[in-house]
Amino acid sequence: MAGGNSDIEFIKKGKRLDGRKPDELREVRIEAGVLNRADGSCYLEWGNNKVYAGVFGPIECHPRHKQQQDRAIVQARYTMAPFSVNDRKRPGYDRRSSEISYITSQALERVVMVELFPRAAIRVDMQVVEAHAGTRCAALTAASVALADAGIPMRDIIPSCAAGKVSDTVVLDLNKEEDNYGQADLPLAIVPSTGEVVLLQLDGHLTPDEFEQAFDLAYKGCMDLYDIQRAALANRYGGSA
Repeated sequence: MAGGNSDIEFIKKGKRLDGRKPDELREVRIEAGVLNRADGSCYLEWGNNKVYAGVFGPIECHPRHKQQQDRAIVQARYTMAPFSVNDRKRPGYDRRSSEISYITSQALERVVMVELFPRAAIRVDMQVVEAHAGTRCAALTAASVALADAGIPMRDIIPSCAAGKVSDTVVLDLNKEEDNYGQADLPLAIVPSTGEVVLLQLDGHLTPDEFEQAFDLAYKGCMDLYDIQRAALANRYGGSA
């Protein structure tokens, strides 16, 4: 995030540059069960973001020194394809990928019934093939659907969404231009059935009132995504959301 040093006017007559209202999500499409070689999988399009998630396991945990005697561990791995951004990304695992992988693992372990699989690992691979802001939220949202598709016992699925501030206005779900030149970004992930917050970060500056407004917007975005996640799984298995 560039810190709001752009002269771009992001809000005009109550509409953003992409035509959305301040409290409106980008278009989201989720499909479960798209990868034949994974135990569970998901493809997600969110605005111009495109993300695949695949789940493998429970499997034996390697290296063995990472095994937990009383539970499984969730090994999430977030990567971006070199062609996912305009400036070709250097291949490989970088610091940002490591950080997002870690927070995703921590969030998912709050809902996966890890106590059922001692000494095991559940591997979750997330690949961003096109990036346009909000990829950590998109990857976590896709990963949660992939886990459910794999039949992994879970207390709930996790939606994740961000709010932020551009042109001194709190908005939901920043796009790439808003993220690059905006004033703040607040990613959130929740467990809808309990309201538990499993991810909350802040990049930039918000007043206490703005923080509360951004949190409420992101929470609403999570609940809207939750309906889309459930509908994708219902469509895959012929049930009702």
